[in-house]
Amino acid sequence: MKIVGLITEYNPFHNGHQYHIEKAKEVTGADTVIVVMSGDYVQRGTPSIMPKYIRAEMALKCGAGAVFELPVCYSTGSAEFFATGAISFLDSLNIVDSVCFGSEAGDLECLQNTASILCEEPEEYKSFLQDNLRNGMSFPAARQKALASYMGGPGCASLLNDPNNILSVEYLKALRKLNSSIKPYTIKRQGSNYHDTALNANYSSASAIRSLLAYSSTAISTRSGHSFENTHFSNILSQLEDQVPSCCLELLKDYHRVQYPVYQNDFSLIMKYKLLNKSASDLTRYMDVSVELANRITNQLNNFFNYKQFCELLKTKEMTYTRINRALLHIMLGIKKNTVEEYVKGGCHYYARLLGFRKDREKILSSIVKNSTLPLLTNLYETDKIPEAGQKMLYHDTLASNLYKSVITDKFKTAFENEYKQAIIKV
Repeated sequence: MKIVGLITEYNPFHNGHQYHIEKAKEVTGADTVIVVMSGDYVQRGTPSIMPKYIRAEMALKCGAGAVFELPVCYSTGSAEFFATGAISFLDSLNIVDSVCFGSEAGDLECLQNTASILCEEPEEYKSFLQDNLRNGMSFPAARQKALASYMGGPGCASLLNDPNNILSVEYLKALRKLNSSIKPYTIKRQGSNYHDTALNANYSSASAIRSLLAYSSTAISTRSGHSFENTHFSNILSQLEDQVPSCCLELLKDYHRVQYPVYQNDFSLIMKYKLLNKSASDLTRYMDVSVELANRITNQLNNFFNYKQFCELLKTKEMTYTRINRALLHIMLGIKKNTVEEYVKGGCHYYARLLGFRKDREKILSSIVKNSTLPLLTNLYETDKIPEAGQKMLYHDTLASNLYKSVITDKFKTAFENEYKQAIIKV
């Protein structure tokens, strides 16, 4: 059985994701698809709009064979760290033949050339990079300009203008560093650009769909005893009929204002409480928090009104908004530099956390048990085979999920579902 791995967030799942699943099988000749997906928090440093189990169910109903959770320290990391975590996970399963990722370029050769330079870091390139950083450029901008200088023109360096190209390069770097036998493929992104907030004819971005769903959070009007919210959300669903698979539309309807939408500002009080308890020196222990950012956080704390506003307040020319999002999220979730270094030193992964699978693809699971170096984790109480570092990683993953579920409980007044009690999804 040939298996292709997909690295995803599905925040939320839409037509472009279904196209990715189908096209990945076509271009690789794979029989089935394994997905490694971000959990309740995503790479841009924010909570996902809906819980991981809803998103996993959407993927399974749309053709994924099995969905695994990417540990939170990787799912909320930089592009490089996110890619390292995801690729090393697929590699550790020992059953994945290929990986297929979407890119704006759709040009594997150009992406590989860029990845090669960034892996090898020739002295001339490093000199250009340091000069750009000394001139006050943010790291992403400095890296792109250094590549253009080294390559004698914008060429492949211009690929780094686009987020999926950046991730593609990082996936290829990770494969090279691991000397993995997994074969890479890329398919060209269809429809809207990553950051587009307007709906496209058939392939809208997740950003556009999230923007539309944001309107579903409007307050209920009780004038004349009539609620306008249901009518309003029905209109939103009608706009999404051509944007998401029909099975996903049903889930969007069933779980609306029961388990989603969840936003960054829903965590504002938790975030402020965390920051009030930390000194600048304390903050530097967390992933992505520099001394400069730690001092800026403590100096601006009296101006904290909500989570999103505070991120915008902290932004500078040298530090991107996404980097600040990730740094604050790492503080809130307790993701520390020395702990993550311990995880990486020990081999990055210690278990394969299964979120769900298709019953007609159950052989994937037995194949993992037989071939993988990672124990297949289907029950959070059965962790005897997981080493101490893995136990710590699982504790933080579980704590992060329970925090997310606590916010849902408070926002929608629904029953709390402890992560330890969550059943695996079977489709």
